[in-house]
Amino acid sequence: MDLSKLKPGKIARIVGLEGGHGFKRNLRIKGIKEGKNIKIIARQPVGGPLVVEVEGMQTVIGRGMARKIFVEEL
Repeated sequence: MDLSKLKPGKIARIVGLEGGHGFKRNLRIKGIKEGKNIKIIARQPVGGPLVVEVEGMQTVIGRGMARKIFVEEL
């Protein structure tokens, strides 16, 4: 499933990133890469961005980006 479908508070492992080199580089700079655990901290209403946590660090990503991050719930 993609990250945008994960419920807040649930933990998942990142299994794949779909997109170009620039997109993947941008995510990796934020610590979002395959094999890492990720958790949604908050969802902004009406299609707004998601606040996520990876390795104790929080960052904000848009829903479009979240749809390109594939995870499996733990």
